[in-house]
Amino acid sequence: MPNTAKFLSIKSLIIWVVMAITSLSLIIVSSVNLFSQISSYQAELQTDVTTLAELIGNGAISSIGLDQGAELETNLQVLAAAKIVENVHIYKIGENNELDFFASYNKTGIAPVKAKFEQAEELAIVTIIGGVAELIWPIYKDNTDLIGYVYLRASAETLEDHISQSILLTLSVFFVCIAICFFLTLKLQRAITAPIQTLVRLVQRITRQKDFSNRAEPNGIKEIDILIDAFNGMLERTQGHIQRQADAEHEYRTLNVSLEEKVNQRTLALKEANGELIQTLEKLHQFQRQMVQNEKMASLGDMVAGVAHEVNTPIGLGVTASTMMLDRLGDLRKGFEEKTLKASALSKFIAESEENLNIIYRNLNRAAELISSFKQVAVDQSSENNRTFSFAKLMDEILMSMRPKLKRVNHEILIHCADDLYIESKAGPINQIMINLIMNSIIHGFEFMEKGIIDIDIVMQDDKKICITFKDNGEGIPEQLRKRIFDPFVTTKRGQGGSGLGMHLVYNLVTQGLNGSISVQSETGKGVEFKIIFPVKRINPASLPKSALF
Repeated sequence: MPNTAKFLSIKSLIIWVVMAITSLSLIIVSSVNLFSQISSYQAELQTDVTTLAELIGNGAISSIGLDQGAELETNLQVLAAAKIVENVHIYKIGENNELDFFASYNKTGIAPVKAKFEQAEELAIVTIIGGVAELIWPIYKDNTDLIGYVYLRASAETLEDHISQSILLTLSVFFVCIAICFFLTLKLQRAITAPIQTLVRLVQRITRQKDFSNRAEPNGIKEIDILIDAFNGMLERTQGHIQRQADAEHEYRTLNVSLEEKVNQRTLALKEANGELIQTLEKLHQFQRQMVQNEKMASLGDMVAGVAHEVNTPIGLGVTASTMMLDRLGDLRKGFEEKTLKASALSKFIAESEENLNIIYRNLNRAAELISSFKQVAVDQSSENNRTFSFAKLMDEILMSMRPKLKRVNHEILIHCADDLYIESKAGPINQIMINLIMNSIIHGFEFMEKGIIDIDIVMQDDKKICITFKDNGEGIPEQLRKRIFDPFVTTKRGQGGSGLGMHLVYNLVTQGLNGSISVQSETGKGVEFKIIFPVKRINPASLPKSALF
């Protein structure tokens, strides 16, 4: 912004303010005084004119009554002694109340004026116009009968002279006062600005020389002395601060010499410690990755063992049925060869064959379904690629792969998911997440319960994100454990086969594998609720081939 402050100084400010106030005050006082004098002069002139007109009217009463106009004009010549009187007319009220010119007086050298019959009312009071004062005064006989009028024209030169003298005197006094005020103002501003200028020069010198030992001298003006005392105090504190800073810098330089050597020694030791720490962290990360991998493989191993057990049952039944058919077929062949085969035996063989073949078909089909589900789950767990799938079908496959473990307990798992919900995402992380959550509820939440309930709600949000709400009615999670539930190696089954990596694996799969978020809410004795949200691409089932819908 422009520097306009340099055009305004304390000197000019004091002069302008004081002179402006003084001038305004003098103008107001002079104007009031001049107006008062002029009004007084005008009132005096009006009084003189009124008095003369009244005297002339009283003197003309008898002459008007006797109709002696010539004698009255002779008597009016005495008005020559009144310097202000220029013209006098005496009007008489004649017949029909009309005014007649009766007598007059005209000062020597002054031209007569015409009669003022029509201005009797207008000039009833003294009127001052154009340097003359005019008045028409009524003449009463016995103070009751109006017999005429006196017209008096007087000079107002004396009034104008008085006014001119008053104005001249007022202006003279005004300018004299202004000159005196200006002189005193200069003295005042010098008394105020001189110590300020001295202080400013001292500040400038200190700024240039950086010498804070200088001090300002008092000058006897209270306010400026207070400023000087404060300024000197600031200089003293600044000087002390600089001295302390110089001492501290000297001490710092002294200590720095010995400190550098210590720093070098500590730096070398720190580098060695950092190297050891980095190696320890790398080993820890390797151990953690190995533990996570072991957790995955242990989960997959449990699933393989369970599925193998499940597959053995239908295969065993199929083997038993097929062995029985072979035995019956041997008996049938023997009877046929010996020609002892009966129709009832053939009919019984056919019935048993149909029954055994149905047993074989059902159990083989069941084994095929188990193997297919296991294969899909195993592929999903080891795959990190996106694929299009039905979420409801994925949940069915997960539950089928967990069937061996779920058969051992009476817990109920409720899946709430739309059949037409097809998405494109990574099925492997979802598979591992759901297995870990379900097993976590079974092992920890339902540890002391005969029958627990797990509710899994799957809904879409804005066709861009999917929200999985996993709830159980188990024991819940204590507050101190809930805050660290996703940290590695946090478990309540230490020494009982628990590694503490299950929920840590879930957290990593959600946040890193699916780019989503997971939150937990739980209170002791009130179950647990996990909410998982991650982005997906929703697929319209109508755009998929029929083979992909099953």
